[in-house]
Amino acid sequence: MNLLPFSAVVGQEEAKLALLLNAVDPKIGGVLLRGEKGSAKSTLARGLADLLPGSSPFVELPVGATEDRVVGTIHLAAALTGGEKRFDPGLLALADGGVLYVDEVNLLPDHLVDVLLDVAASGVNFVEREGISHSHRSRFLLVGSMNPEEGDLRPQLLDRFGLAVDVRSSTAPDDRATAVRRRLEFDADPEAVKKDFAGAQAALAKRLSAATPATLCDELVASISALCASVGAEGLRADLTICRAAAALAGWEGRDATTSEDVRRVAPMALVHRARRDPLDPAGIDHDELDSAMDEHLGAGEETAAGDHGELRDHPEASDRREASDGAEPREPRPGLIPLPSRGNGPRTSAAGGGSKARASRGRLIGDRVPRGPIASVAVGATVRAAAARRSAIAEPDQPLVAEGDVREAVREHSQAHHVVVAVDASGSMGAPQRVEAARSAVLGLLVDAYQRRDLVSLVSFRGEGAELLLRPTSSVEVARARLQVLPTGGRTPLHAGLTRALEIAKTKASTHRPLLVVITDGRATFAPDGLDPLEAATSAADAIRRAGVDSVIVDVEGAGGGPILGLARQLAERMGAQHVPAGAFSDNPAGTVERVARERTGPVA
Repeated sequence: MNLLPFSAVVGQEEAKLALLLNAVDPKIGGVLLRGEKGSAKSTLARGLADLLPGSSPFVELPVGATEDRVVGTIHLAAALTGGEKRFDPGLLALADGGVLYVDEVNLLPDHLVDVLLDVAASGVNFVEREGISHSHRSRFLLVGSMNPEEGDLRPQLLDRFGLAVDVRSSTAPDDRATAVRRRLEFDADPEAVKKDFAGAQAALAKRLSAATPATLCDELVASISALCASVGAEGLRADLTICRAAAALAGWEGRDATTSEDVRRVAPMALVHRARRDPLDPAGIDHDELDSAMDEHLGAGEETAAGDHGELRDHPEASDRREASDGAEPREPRPGLIPLPSRGNGPRTSAAGGGSKARASRGRLIGDRVPRGPIASVAVGATVRAAAARRSAIAEPDQPLVAEGDVREAVREHSQAHHVVVAVDASGSMGAPQRVEAARSAVLGLLVDAYQRRDLVSLVSFRGEGAELLLRPTSSVEVARARLQVLPTGGRTPLHAGLTRALEIAKTKASTHRPLLVVITDGRATFAPDGLDPLEAATSAADAIRRAGVDSVIVDVEGAGGGPILGLARQLAERMGAQHVPAGAFSDNPAGTVERVARERTGPVA
């Protein structure tokens, strides 16, 4: 395979260093590369495997991989032909001694991420499933990459990655031009570029094979622990990671003892993904705060060291975060949630791990059973075992490989994710700005839940003569915060357009996320296209939502500003088959009402 050499990648020095340190000491715990597509994340991960001793494997785990493919399962051919229960290795076995790369790790099912991180930490894969009890060595360097705009990992999983680096394309024209020229040269003649960098690659590989972690004195360990405690790092993973990474850095640079400057250079990479306490906090770490803490616990840094390695110490968004936080008002505590009466069918419940647990034809295999009706998903391993047992018990040459009675149905479980579509009336009627601001706050609040489970949130605004999608389906607080800065208001009320657009958005993710519409309106329709009666058009859109079977809620703001109450929103809710939430609850606590409504319908986060 033609791959751009590791040493030929332009820039990305911090990402390169993080990968090399993990190669020096895999116990650091892997690297999480966060950034937009096209920033050389996968190129660096693949290039690292070429630098490791011997013919080190590079294994890429696709997002759609099943648990069987990852951990291994029963060998089907051996079981069918000879009734033998033999282990068939998975990707974790193939990655032993090399690099396991997971692109879009934030989109991987949580239980698979847990498995990867457990094996990466222990170096052993234990398999207890489908009649197989097996363990094998699986020592690999775990590299995950993700685009934060597609949603973040749960905090528990983020903490398990040793180092994290923000990977972004350079904004300097010269650097970008150099990177483009090198890529074009490589595409035109890969062998020529490889030959040009063969010496640099050999030198890196030789240096890496000789590098071992340096010694770490007790005083420096104490300083590292004090540093982690002062910035609020929870648990001891940050302390251990910094100790190991600093020792690896000293060893990589050929020194026998680890110094405080080594700690300074690796601490941001170990703490950047562990700094967020709340999903609504800015992403990353306050580098002024970190610098002050390091000055206090490690002593003032040397000017030469800071100058030489500033590119490694700072993160691309650090200055932006500082500017955004300077002079900012303290974030108000989130309002309390208003209890709402549940409907007859009651709120959906949630099991541990977030999201409603559902039995389906996809998800994690938790058992098997003899089919009772149409089979949703075949338990291949269990079916093979049953067939092998039958064939070994009945010595008849003409018996089928798999008989009807051998088939076993898989019992699977997966967390039922939801897609909450908030549709808000932003017309010029009384109180519209307050309603829009409430919707904005509610969307950000709902994303606090989405941060911990795989729910999505969207926002549709309708006013004037149409509806606009202000926030595409996302679980990223960062994206939502950026997109919801300004929400326009004014004009007539195209209720038909708002309901229709909300239903369209809900359907886009219906195959993977259960939709929930939350419509904030007074039920008054004052515009419809093509000369249609506005109220009749809105009623038709409500009927379409009911026919689609989409769960929905009407948050009724009629009368919230002191105007007359005509009961239009209640009538709309009846046509939609939606839960109706009266104006009183909304006016007392608008954002809290919307959040509470959504949680009543989707279930709490465990």
